[in-house]
Amino acid sequence: MTATAVFYHLIRSGRDETVLTTVTRALAAGWRVMIRAPEAGLLRHLDDRLWLGPEEGFLPHGLQGGPQDADQPVLLGAGPIGNAARGLMLLAGAGAARDEVAGLERIWVLFDGSDTEAVATARQRWTEFTGWGLAAQYWSDESGAWVKKTERSAAG
Repeated sequence: MTATAVFYHLIRSGRDETVLTTVTRALAAGWRVMIRAPEAGLLRHLDDRLWLGPEEGFLPHGLQGGPQDADQPVLLGAGPIGNAARGLMLLAGAGAARDEVAGLERIWVLFDGSDTEAVATARQRWTEFTGWGLAAQYWSDESGAWVKKTERSAAG
């Protein structure tokens, strides 16, 4: 199965809230997730945020570079997928290689709608991923609720 790239244009929703909701759903579906960001500070922030959640909402995870990377249900890092993830979340302009997305179910691209550079990077990712033949969806929360604005089917 070919991955679907889902783009979340964050206008009203916070990044952390969207990460938690999306990853919780992915884990409930039985998927492992890699969260990729190029900034160590953002990864440490998310690591702290995931630890501070309510006990019933705890998301088992680890920072990339530890001895149990392959066992982590959620792995946070800047490097290659190291936990047999079926979902890859891209934050802060992080990218993905064509060969690594081939085995995924989902790619999430979260970007800040008030950051023109982030919007431009997301557009670049859309062009890249759809050019590889991936299905893609674009969602926006400008109305206060998530609404799918456009969708492109996978190229055969």
